[in-house]
Amino acid sequence: MSPATPGTGKGAATAVTGKGTGKGAGKGAGKGATTAARRSPLLDVDGMIDDPQLRVVVCCGAGGVGKTTTAAALALRAAERGRRVVVLTIDPARRLAQSMGLVELDNTPRPVAGVDLSGGGRLDAMMLDMKRTFDEVIEAHASPAKAQAIFTNPFYQAMSSSFAGTQEYMAMEKLGQLRARADADAADGWDLIVVDTPPSRSALDFLDAPQRLGSFLDGRLIRILSAPAKAGGRAYLKVVSVAVGGATGVLTRLLGAQILRDVQSFVGALDTVFGGFRERAEQTYRLLQAEGTAFLVVAAPAPDALREASFFVERLAGEGMPLAGLVLNRVTTARAESLSAERAQAAAEDLEELGAQELTEGLLRVHADRMRRRERERGLTHRFTGAHPAVPMVEVPARAEDVHDLDGLREIGASLAKG
Repeated sequence: MSPATPGTGKGAATAVTGKGTGKGAGKGAGKGATTAARRSPLLDVDGMIDDPQLRVVVCCGAGGVGKTTTAAALALRAAERGRRVVVLTIDPARRLAQSMGLVELDNTPRPVAGVDLSGGGRLDAMMLDMKRTFDEVIEAHASPAKAQAIFTNPFYQAMSSSFAGTQEYMAMEKLGQLRARADADAADGWDLIVVDTPPSRSALDFLDAPQRLGSFLDGRLIRILSAPAKAGGRAYLKVVSVAVGGATGVLTRLLGAQILRDVQSFVGALDTVFGGFRERAEQTYRLLQAEGTAFLVVAAPAPDALREASFFVERLAGEGMPLAGLVLNRVTTARAESLSAERAQAAAEDLEELGAQELTEGLLRVHADRMRRRERERGLTHRFTGAHPAVPMVEVPARAEDVHDLDGLREIGASLAKG
């Protein structure tokens, strides 16, 4: 993508450097926070998704900030503007399927009905099936007999569904598969992939976990697990328990000796299949760094969410990954922002003393509460923009109800485009 001023359309996904440490980016608004802040450049969402060089958009951020809705709205808007889009979600709540009118999503991209295709675009949607994706990797790199031996191994069954980092790695694996399919059918295949990253304790897990899983399954560790257990069964079991992380609870229900046999059988079958597991992770990681990829950090005007966003902006800059900007969801708005909270509160108190116009008094108090909340949110946002003044940003107003259909997604998309 050709360099351009962040947020100005073509080239808007060029990496921007987040200056500052970000410490306190999610803290409450302090004295002078508003006056000290700089206004961020506006994120030009339509200019970004209209750029034919843009091939992958990754929506990332802390859990519960609206990543799934943002990814779905962005994909729908791009499709109705002429892009051939597939959106990949890793959201176990299946909200994406509901909002797109689908009964459910699975590991196969499915067309979304009700999309305006007059511009020549289309929209497919899918949900990551972590274990099925793991199975597909094995089927692609092992003989049928060896694949069957792996699938029936209790160690693999536990690891493929419970190992810490498997979901994040398989999200990257599926992204690599989708991009390969798109490149193989450049004329009619997808020209834009939108990814909704896994819900995690930390937004950084999406970048860190695949490397951890690759480290566990690379050639050196496979050789260690294949070696004879010189220290005896209990010591070996302890090593395995540490390595498998989240799968420990499943494995410890088996006999120690049986676990040892399962592990040895597993790594013996896996030796020729996953010797280059780390290489595969690094290949997809390079795809995320390449031109044609854009990261959208999604946050809400809350301390923890903006703190995560600040850390993520710095991490992306450190990894040389192309940051398009920040989407700030669920922003409080008021129809009469010129009427301050103090004036609204004073007017409400005057009406209360007069004992008249109770409805007007109530509305003034509601407005005063909204304006106070708006000011708190602005203080938090200004701390972020002060630490990262070069990061383009767009605000999406809070809605009275959740998004549950395509019209709701269109409204979110329009808000993304308006800024």
